[in-house]
Amino acid sequence: IEWLVAGTMMLTMVLWIVGDKLGISGATAAMVGITLQMLTGVVTWADLLGEKGAWDTLIWFAVLVAMSAQLKEFGLIGALSAKVNAGLTAMNLGWPAVFITLHVAYFLLHYLFASQTAQLAALGSAFLATMIGAGTPPILAALTIPFHTNLFGGMTHYASGQSAVFYGSGYYDMGTTFKVGGIVGVTNLLIWGIVGGIWWKIIGLY
Repeated sequence: IEWLVAGTMMLTMVLWIVGDKLGISGATAAMVGITLQMLTGVVTWADLLGEKGAWDTLIWFAVLVAMSAQLKEFGLIGALSAKVNAGLTAMNLGWPAVFITLHVAYFLLHYLFASQTAQLAALGSAFLATMIGAGTPPILAALTIPFHTNLFGGMTHYASGQSAVFYGSGYYDMGTTFKVGGIVGVTNLLIWGIVGGIWWKIIGLY
């Protein structure tokens, strides 16, 4: 059984890594792996049905990713981004104020996204352009936006793929997730912004 598990997992990983070149999506690679495990007797359908945490994660994440995509498709994300950018431009703030305000907004807007990558793709270029337009050193702006995207992966039970898995494990409820996730997220942001800001100055990013 152990060799069958190792073999099917290795095949799944290889298909996931090189799938793009073969025209195989990540979802298809996963289905191939689980199908082979069922055919070889590694797992049964009853085993799959018993994985309540996995089903919980699948349902939550699928719905929330779709909802996030629809918000973007209907223009809500673009409208919010444009509103923030227009407001900052009208206030004629200095680049440090614009830089900080946009990062705070970027952090809070993650409550509307079920994927860190989706948020970066939807807002990254617009926020980057606004920062640089306000006078932020381009390298500083270009580096901090993607780095910032790693700070809020645990804010909610849908903030990232990992947080969905943790929530689906059943060790804590939704209220605890939002409370602890918010506290940790803000703490991460403050440490990153204050300590990071000093370090960016030392290495000459601004």
